[in-house]
Amino acid sequence: MDGKHMQIGEVAARTELSLRTIRHYEETGLVVPSARSQGGFRLYTESDVQRLMVIRRMKPLGFTLDQMRDLLDATDRLDGDARLAAGEREALLERVRSYQQTAAEQVARLRVQLARAEDFEATLRSRLASDAATTRIR
Repeated sequence: MDGKHMQIGEVAARTELSLRTIRHYEETGLVVPSARSQGGFRLYTESDVQRLMVIRRMKPLGFTLDQMRDLLDATDRLDGDARLAAGEREALLERVRSYQQTAAEQVARLRVQLARAEDFEATLRSRLASDAATTRIR
């Protein structure tokens, strides 16, 4: 191996995804290993790892596999063909903008949920501290 390829275990460690999840993304066509070793092992490049990181970041925001595939297709086309017609480039950028907007909206929702969760935890902590103080006084 020339150092440019990684086996699935290293990719799993770098992305914090399970081997099963990485294989699932391969089966669904989201991330296909760039090569195979002579023994048939999956070999990934840095580009493959970056694709997995995009997917990993999209998943908790509620994006579907089809949406992930669509965004990856748009970014692949933007990155891969400098000769795109202006209209096609703009259409692809609009797709990316749409995903960015959806991600921003979901992040805002998650911030509200997190604030509520932190408030709830603080309420419970305060209750326990109050109860501990009352118990000491008795």
